Amino acid sequence: MQAQADGTRPVVLVTGAARRIGAQIARRLHAAGCDLALHYRGSREDFGALQAGLEAARAGSVLPLQADLAEFDRLPEMVARTVGHFGRLDGLVNNASSFHPTPLGTVTPAQWDGLFASNARAPFFLAQAAAPHLAAAGGAIVNLVDIYATRPLPRHPVYSMAKAALLMGTKALALELGPHVRVNAVAPGAILWPEDESNEAAREAMLARTPLSRTGTPAEVAEAVRWLLFDATYCTGQVIAVDGGRLVAG
Repeated sequence: MQAQADGTRPVVLVTGAARRIGAQIARRLHAAGCDLALHYRGSREDFGALQAGLEAARAGSVLPLQADLAEFDRLPEMVARTVGHFGRLDGLVNNASSFHPTPLGTVTPAQWDGLFASNARAPFFLAQAAAPHLAAAGGAIVNLVDIYATRPLPRHPVYSMAKAALLMGTKALALELGPHVRVNAVAPGAILWPEDESNEAAREAMLARTPLSRTGTPAEVAEAVRWLLFDATYCTGQVIAVDGGRLVAG
């Protein structure tokens, strides 16, 4: 990837970029030559460190976007600010996600709304707002789904349903936005454990069902995202599982 003929760089908007996989996606795309509009919600300190590192490598390459993605009006605003600042939009990465258990019998409408807002509603409406700009650039969208979009995670029915909605949204948007915009998804397996997860036996059992017998890395997910954005020129409506073969093993 390189600057365009007029000297401008590809521009990608990444949600949930402050920490964990989102931060690694931002670093990988930046290293590949992109300018970035990076969204975060509350992780101000982590985001500041990420932005400082990227700006040290290439000044003027990062636009910070702080927003709660549950606030609908902020979604088209983020796209407008990105295009207003950089003058173009080549890619959208819907990475931001919320994740927590919702055992049946305890689920509240607020939990439902929160999980669907970040995992399904925001990605769809960001895509809708971004679509004309992406079409003008011949751009692409990558959604971060989950292997649990096709195989539900016990005690997480609402999260699994929200990710399933995003998976179907990936396919539906690929149909709606072709041929000018490609839309694909990455479904990570065991990459980073939840920060409140301490069940070592469950981790070992999961890895025992993974053909590659290890956790993946955020860098491996980030490279899949970069490939789908810029190199997978004849792929749309596809979901790439970065899961060490876990879905194959059943």
